[in-house]
Amino acid sequence: MGAELGRVIDVVAREKNLDRQVIVEAVEAAMVAAAKKMMHTEADNIEGQFNEDTGEVELFEFKDVVEVVEDPETQITLEEAHAVDPDAEIGDSLGFKLDTSEFGRIAAQNAKQIIMQKIREAEKQLILEEYGDRIGEIVSGIVRRVVEGAVIIELGRAEGILRRRDQLPGETYRPGDRVRALLVDVSVEGRGPEIVLSRSHPDFLKRLFEFEVPEIYEGTVEIRAVAREPGNRSKVAVYSNDSDVDPVGAAVGVRGSRVQNIVQELRGEKIDIIPWSDDPARLIENALSPAQISQVIIDEDEHLMEVVVPDDQLSLAIGRKGQNVKLAVQLTGWNIDIRGESQVLEMSRRAKRLLGHIPEITDTAIELLFHAGITRIEDVAEMDVQDVAEATGLREDRLELYASGAQKLIADLGPEGIEALVAEAEPEEASDQAQADAAAEDVGDQVESAEETPAAEDTHSEAEKADDAAGPVAEPEPVASAEEQE
Repeated sequence: MGAELGRVIDVVAREKNLDRQVIVEAVEAAMVAAAKKMMHTEADNIEGQFNEDTGEVELFEFKDVVEVVEDPETQITLEEAHAVDPDAEIGDSLGFKLDTSEFGRIAAQNAKQIIMQKIREAEKQLILEEYGDRIGEIVSGIVRRVVEGAVIIELGRAEGILRRRDQLPGETYRPGDRVRALLVDVSVEGRGPEIVLSRSHPDFLKRLFEFEVPEIYEGTVEIRAVAREPGNRSKVAVYSNDSDVDPVGAAVGVRGSRVQNIVQELRGEKIDIIPWSDDPARLIENALSPAQISQVIIDEDEHLMEVVVPDDQLSLAIGRKGQNVKLAVQLTGWNIDIRGESQVLEMSRRAKRLLGHIPEITDTAIELLFHAGITRIEDVAEMDVQDVAEATGLREDRLELYASGAQKLIADLGPEGIEALVAEAEPEEASDQAQADAAAEDVGDQVESAEETPAAEDTHSEAEKADDAAGPVAEPEPVASAEEQE
């Protein structure tokens, strides 16, 4: 019987890929638990030891030697101790071997359950130790089965789960398929260890670039940001720590070889690679590529970028169903409001007509206030003079004069009078403007490719000239798209 137990321990350790000592400790713990159940005790004075020579688990009940016994289950007198060990002294602990031959079927069944529980706990801990440190890495495995859309993948000693939400749209899997995915989490809660995988996570795309681009793996080129609509389109912002290395060119590869390998892995997902910039305005321009940008106005308080584009670039900047601007928002972390040049020009004219009622205000001041987001009389009345002075370059005393004039105008005219001025400032071609606004709202359904987009005409509106006076607009840096490499 003893030899058989030893062989069982060896087999279980080998099949479960666990250390043999882990199984031995599980068997010892199970026998101790069974003994306590048989003896109807909760005392912690019973220990089990696996005898390698006999192949049996020996149980010992330890008792402390005391002068006066208060707990017979855990204590004995010195006289009783001398009957076993003549050298025993007060304070010693003596172990008495228990007879396990009386253990019945129920005790054996309990022991088996405890052994299995200990083995499962050991397996969980082993998987946690092996895979816990690999979170964020790409792992590869073989599809074993598909259960209600979730793909179970064999990774070696453990199985990973690729849930439907973590798959790419349209992907199908069959048993035997080899799959690469990002390891995003390891959980040991519940019935068994769970290794969660994902192919839709932004970091999966990032890790694929590390595999394909040596400059990224070595740290010469960094991926600063990733935005994804999994299976559809992505934008990746790259930065070079070496002025001699073009980050976009390195990521794309010769004739697009590197990025095309990634596109193939992602089942045709289109990838735009753009240069990273610490300048938020330039980063926005790069992120909205291939659309041409006329001007970027930054609102730090609202963390908002107001982007002006030529009218014929509006649909391209927004993208199908807003895809291009959504990805740009994800990539940069800024809120983005895109307007066409004609719409901005009309808004500027409207602001001039409305704010022109404020005493002492000039057209130049109105233009600067407009580009700072101040377009209403109420805005002028309530503006923070110091902040607006920093944003526009206008003197604080002049701004205080405009604010006082706006406050007096509101007090003199009242709400109805101000509303009348607002109505008066509306353009005569209100219906035409309404149609233009409706077209802008519906532009998300229009699709234009970079090749189909006509070049913007070299014309400048009055608003653009005012913008030029306020400061130059940076040209967007070159951007590479996976489509351009095909």
